[in-house]
Amino acid sequence: MFCRFFRFFVKRATFSAGKLFYLCKGKDIFNRTACSAATVFIEWGETLSFIEVKGLRKVYRLGQEKVYALKNINLNIEKGEICCILGTSGSGKSTLLNMLAGLEKPTRGDIFINGVNIAKLSERKLAKFRQENTGFIFQAYNLLQQLSSLENVGMPLMFKGYSRSKRDREARKMLKLVGLESRMKHRPNQMSGGQQQRVGIARAFVAKPNVIFADEPTGNLDTKTTTDVMELMVRMCRKHNLTLILVTHDLDIAKYADRIVHLIDGDIHSDELNEAIYNPDEAESGSAENTENTGKEPAENETKK
Repeated sequence: MFCRFFRFFVKRATFSAGKLFYLCKGKDIFNRTACSAATVFIEWGETLSFIEVKGLRKVYRLGQEKVYALKNINLNIEKGEICCILGTSGSGKSTLLNMLAGLEKPTRGDIFINGVNIAKLSERKLAKFRQENTGFIFQAYNLLQQLSSLENVGMPLMFKGYSRSKRDREARKMLKLVGLESRMKHRPNQMSGGQQQRVGIARAFVAKPNVIFADEPTGNLDTKTTTDVMELMVRMCRKHNLTLILVTHDLDIAKYADRIVHLIDGDIHSDELNEAIYNPDEAESGSAENTENTGKEPAENETKK
């Protein structure tokens, strides 16, 4: 709540500085000094965003035709924010996610993540940047079938040069966090869809990235499992103050985000703040009150016992 208030304050303050700039334009020397201060403040405010997208365009060629997947995207996303990119099939949402994740190069424009313009990086530097800064959660899980859940979760750490024992130790911690302590040696074909997606979430978080990208992460799950998976993702992002960029066509999933960016035909149609339907702090508070009032643990914990 404090982070959201701070972001709101900065945006309002930046707007006020811009207003001051306009009002003092062409006035006396005192106002020109204030005008310069306002300009500095605006520039300071603009550098606060963790992710900045400027004039992003993506054009695909199909024979002699040009298909404009993204037309002119300008977008700022803050550190620790959960941002949903909402749109129907063909809206450009997955293309935008791929651009932000560094999986595709834009035709034009810039993408700054934590001050680094990833659109200008070589493939080698981009691969290194992804290893150090990003995690990805896929709709189809994308687990290696021949590996156990423990080995799948440890894969990102292998690319970072961790020893086998350290990989296993960190992977065990993550699997315990996502509720799969008893499934560490299971392979993907021995687990349900929900369990596989939990492995995918653990894999995305294990290397402690700065930003998590999720492409329709609940598209293959039933309603109950969808709720569990979304709450788990939100809880882990809040706990570690991670930025989550989520792509979906489902408005019910979008409601878990702090902010909803609606894409239509490669353009941003709307960009609105949202009061997320799940708050981990409130959920834990409610669970504690339930335990205090009944003298018993919640039903879920009883089942686990």
